[in-house]
Amino acid sequence: MAHETLLQQMRQQAQGALSLNIAFIGVTQGIFEAFARLNKANLTELVKHVHLDQGYLRRWCDAAYAFGYLDQQNQQFFLTEQGDLMRPSHPQTLMPIAIQSVLSAHMAERAASLMSSGERPGESVLAERSTILPWFGSMIETSFAPLFQNVIVPGIPAFAEVDQHGGLAVDLGCGNGWYLRALAQRCNHLRCLGIDGFAENIKQARQHTQQVGLQDRVSFVTGDLLELELNEPADLMAMNRALHHVWEQGLDRLLPWMQHNLKPGGYVVIWEPAWPADPLVLRQPDYRNMAFQNLSEHVQGNHFLKPEEICDAFYSVGMPARTYLFQNGLECITVAQKPPVV
Repeated sequence: MAHETLLQQMRQQAQGALSLNIAFIGVTQGIFEAFARLNKANLTELVKHVHLDQGYLRRWCDAAYAFGYLDQQNQQFFLTEQGDLMRPSHPQTLMPIAIQSVLSAHMAERAASLMSSGERPGESVLAERSTILPWFGSMIETSFAPLFQNVIVPGIPAFAEVDQHGGLAVDLGCGNGWYLRALAQRCNHLRCLGIDGFAENIKQARQHTQQVGLQDRVSFVTGDLLELELNEPADLMAMNRALHHVWEQGLDRLLPWMQHNLKPGGYVVIWEPAWPADPLVLRQPDYRNMAFQNLSEHVQGNHFLKPEEICDAFYSVGMPARTYLFQNGLECITVAQKPPVV
């Protein structure tokens, strides 16, 4: 590739990153949603509505106009179609891309600072930026809830089987609770319990669950799942993109805990990105994000898993497992079963 062509390509990519940085500010500070409510607003009106510093807001509006999120007429700004799509409440919102972009920059900086020492500080790095953590759950939910509710739940027989007898489903590492809310909306007889170590996640989970009226069937607790004893054995245990968080340090405790707290014949349903066996696959556009995210996971003390690794781990403790692939092989659901009492 000619140098000038490559230079132009890299400049375009850099501008794309800048555009998402501007969008991130508009999302996290509620500016896109404010414009949707106001329709049009001058700077003075906008300041009164969002309660942000006028100097910062003026410069943000100029940048948002430059990158096509806002238009202006007669000293008034208003959303373009692109800006409207950044509203978190938009049914086709592009919000997750903006959040992920800034989170990725944060994780890249942390990886660069840690490479010489080899330190892996863990999941606390997600909380180092106060504007990112509150949006992490919404980013994941918006990205994956439709796939889960419309494709994965109907495609995994274990969900329907447990729903038939009103069983208990437990989500380990539940985040903001989106997985259980989506599951409960699809399976009308399930009772659900979410467990997470972040109090902020549990707070959000309870609020969102009450908003959709599912609090009678869906509840949450804060704590280290390996230290908790369930009040009753579960019919189904789920880990949504969380098994890799305990794989390197804790798997030898997690699997016995699952067996102890699972009914005979009960299921474990694991959702993980499917790390490819062939490294050439990582050069495919759909897999490039996964390759970067695996670097981010290393900072947090984790790494992505191959589907066969997960199956082998459950087979080793006497729980037969099988895999289901979705999204052209990017997403893997592993279903393992505790042997029923004969």
